[in-house]
Parts: sequence; C-alpha cells; structure tokens
Amino acid sequence: MNKFINLSNSRLEEQKKVMEEINLQGHCPFCAENLPKYHKRPVIKEGKYWILTENQWPYDKINHQLLAIYKTHIEHLSEMEPEAGAELIEMFKEEALKRKMPGGGIAIRFGTNPSKGNYGSTVSHIHAHLFEPDLDSLESDAKSDGKWKFTFGKSKKSSDL
Repeated sequence: MNKFINLSNSRLEEQKKVMEEINLQGHCPFCAENLPKYHKRPVIKEGKYWILTENQWPYDKINHQLLAIYKTHIEHLSEMEPEAGAELIEMFKEEALKRKMPGGGIAIRFGTNPSKGNYGSTVSHIHAHLFEPDLDSLESDAKSDGKWKFTFGKSKKSSDL
C-alpha cells in the first residue's frame, strides 16, 4: 500500500489506472521528480512554494479548476511556510482575474489518518484547488440538487472506501 495516495478517492477510470501504477511504484506523484511522469497538464506558473497547473482530472460541472501543488513534500498545514499562503492566494487571484472568474472557491485538504479513513484527497502531498462551478449546468441537473460538492472527509465506514 502506497502511503502517498488514497486509491479509494479516485473518481474516474483513467485516474484510477494511473493511481494503480503510482501505488505499485510506491512514491508520491506530486513530488518534483515524479510529477512529469504522471501529470500531463502544462504548468501555468511556478513560484517559490507552488506549481500552478490545471487539474488533470477535473470535477464535473465546473468552468475552471486549477491545482496548486506545494513544491516540497509536506502533508500537513502545520508544515507549510507562512509566506506560502500569500503566494498561493496571489497565484489564484491572478488566474481568477485572467480567466474572468466571477466567483468560486478554494480548497486545501491536509493530513492523514489511515486508521479512521481519509480527508478526501487522492494524493497526500499538500495541494490546493481553485474552482469555479458551472452554475448553469447545476441548474439543469436534477441529481445535483443545484449544489456543487467537494469531499473533505471519508470515514472507513464509507461504502466507497
């Protein structure tokens, strides 16, 4: 079992296949030496602390989803350099303006607790998401209840673990 990934959080078949390969390799797919092996989206910007790219496997019903990957391997928010927060917000701000995003959200999941479950992330290496949900598609989708949802935790009791 690869401690750097949570296979149960894979959402798409292609993503699951790549994650199974990563699982066999036993390394972190977001660490600098491994990122080019698996992540096929171009880097938009690189800062001192973060690499900004598009999510390779975006969620359904979004207009934009950007992924910021911390440049060194950390798993908990407490390990992050204080200046990294300012850099992250600046990168997201610039991209939101460039893409004319009228609104959206930012998410950072962190930490692991294998004995109880996980916090919803496929990769344990700290990364952040910038989303703009597609409100029109949410309006027309009866299954969505008009809401866009992002998972922040799954207990071991969850049926999809």
